[in-house]
Amino acid sequence: MRRPALARKAAKPRQSRENSAAPAERSGLRARKRQETRERLTRAAMALFLERGFEATTLDDIVAAANVSRRTFFHYFASKEDVVLAWQEDGTAALVAAVAARPASESMLQAAENAIIELVRQLDPREAIALARLKRDNPALQARDQAKYEKMERELADALLKRANHKADRMKARLVAMITTGAMRVGADLWTADGAREKPELFAKRMFAAIRGIFE
Repeated sequence: MRRPALARKAAKPRQSRENSAAPAERSGLRARKRQETRERLTRAAMALFLERGFEATTLDDIVAAANVSRRTFFHYFASKEDVVLAWQEDGTAALVAAVAARPASESMLQAAENAIIELVRQLDPREAIALARLKRDNPALQARDQAKYEKMERELADALLKRANHKADRMKARLVAMITTGAMRVGADLWTADGAREKPELFAKRMFAAIRGIFE
């Protein structure tokens, strides 16, 4: 028995919604797979860099460790240096997110300090020392490291300003971001040069106490 014409017409929008949902799901799945591949490449490359050294690690070593092709590598990264930059950018994103999550009652400097303390608890001292040595021995990575801190300073200033609902002075946000990123650079150098013996969160607290002492 045939359905009435009205019933057949009413069913079409539902079918359309079902069809439109499938491409969205496939698109989301592809995005997750791309992110997983990128992370797998980054983890494999960084592990090899820290173990063997940057120059000693070849592209073939990286793709073999990540179980992907050279073509896949170049789909995500233009060079080995780009892998290190991507790994560092993940740290910048984590810092910005941590600052944004701090309570509104905290000042800009307090928010930056507490966000950094929260993040550095996750640091592996041996990995931090190896990474510092890796950057020290490779001029190309030193240049990328400089660019990383410049980008971090800009994004941190924007996050601090956004956290205050843009009611704060942009100059103040930029100054706090500059002080914070500068402290991170100096702190990372001093902490790793000393063998990363002190707990990173305690070192970070001493570092910010020293900053406050400068202005007292």
